[in-house]
Amino acid sequence: MKYWFGDKIRAVRDKRSLTLREVAEKAGVSESLVSQIERNKVSPAIDTLLSIADALDIDLEYLFSDYRREREVQVVKAGQRSSLSRPGVLYERLAQLEGLVPGIDGIEAYEITLQPGAQTGSDQYGHKGSELGLVVEGRAELSIGRQVHALEPGDSASFASDYPHILRNAGEKPLRVFWVITPPKNEMPKRS
Repeated sequence: MKYWFGDKIRAVRDKRSLTLREVAEKAGVSESLVSQIERNKVSPAIDTLLSIADALDIDLEYLFSDYRREREVQVVKAGQRSSLSRPGVLYERLAQLEGLVPGIDGIEAYEITLQPGAQTGSDQYGHKGSELGLVVEGRAELSIGRQVHALEPGDSASFASDYPHILRNAGEKPLRVFWVITPPKNEMPKRS
């Protein structure tokens, strides 16, 4: 996705009755470069963009306002969720985001349904990352190492997932939870 600053820069320059040369001199760049940027022929380096913005007294918020409006959005319709089932457990992937947020390896979210007595996780090993879960319906028992936590609808838990952990349905009805994992474990195929 490209962001075009040229139209905004030209509009401000015209409104202020400045020539290409005047803006170029104030910004310390060539007149030709300002012209190419205004015509969206080149994408300026950030320091060049900042210099031109300073020369025109442009608020950076104004220059980047379209950037904020045009974010990638992934929509997963209820009937199109990727799913994986194991005995007594159904995982439905709600979202998987990778590489969209600097400094975060990715994130995936699930709706997990566990039948009475069913469990997910392992008491032998954990995995890299963190998890956050919210009980939507039913009663859960979350074991992390030797700690056991009883969770009711509306309760949530978050933890580093590098320690062995198990989520178990502790009730007599299906347990439904909303669960977020980072980084993604990639256990299910992505929908195209």
